[in-house]
Amino acid sequence: MDDNSQRPRSADQVQAHRGASAVAPENTIAAFRAAKEQGARWVELDVALLGDGTLVVMHDSTLDRTSSGYGSLADITQAELVRIDAGSWFDPRFAGEVIPTFEQTLAALGELELNVNVEIKQHAHHKSLAQLTDAVHKSLQDRNERTGIMISSFDDQALAAMARLDADYHLAMLWNEVPADWQAVLDAIPAKAVHLNYRNLTFSFLEATQNRDIAVRAWTCNVPEKLAPFWAEGLAGVITDNPKLYLN
Repeated sequence: MDDNSQRPRSADQVQAHRGASAVAPENTIAAFRAAKEQGARWVELDVALLGDGTLVVMHDSTLDRTSSGYGSLADITQAELVRIDAGSWFDPRFAGEVIPTFEQTLAALGELELNVNVEIKQHAHHKSLAQLTDAVHKSLQDRNERTGIMISSFDDQALAAMARLDADYHLAMLWNEVPADWQAVLDAIPAKAVHLNYRNLTFSFLEATQNRDIAVRAWTCNVPEKLAPFWAEGLAGVITDNPKLYLN
């Protein structure tokens, strides 16, 4: 793509999905470090609570898929994290990589000078939505002041709860498909951004959101050509497993 109108205008428009998860184990410090090495300025990550209330960076509610552990996060405490290998499943080179706490991750992102998009996902083992959102909000208060943040979720109630905790949060509604009442949902939160499955991105939706000053970012696209027509029409960003595809 030689035409600059067919690619992101800034590195700030590219977010590393669970870190640079194409080249390192997702949601680990190694993945966030890899994102930095690829030139990313933003990383996207997921947060969840352990049974003892510790906030960790993890997509699933169980350990099985992305670590040497097994079973529910509800049965794990922070002290047990050091015994769980979160890297070998991806590649033996990452053996010993741990599941990071959100606190540890924010510290690392501060050192790496990276910004963060925090996806809030409510799991069945969480005691309440308030327990989760309060923990996220509390952790964010101690971040490096240079670490920019946005909050995203498929759960409009989670975003509304974060808005009540701090009206200045940049909130993004996650959707696979755009619902018919999308504007009412965003107004009720309130949220000024939509993160949409790139397969369901349309020119008409971009036009409608631009008219309402709403930013649209596409997830999770690892084929830049798929988004090429949309940058000139106002696409605000992309979330990708492989940031270098958009940054080189």
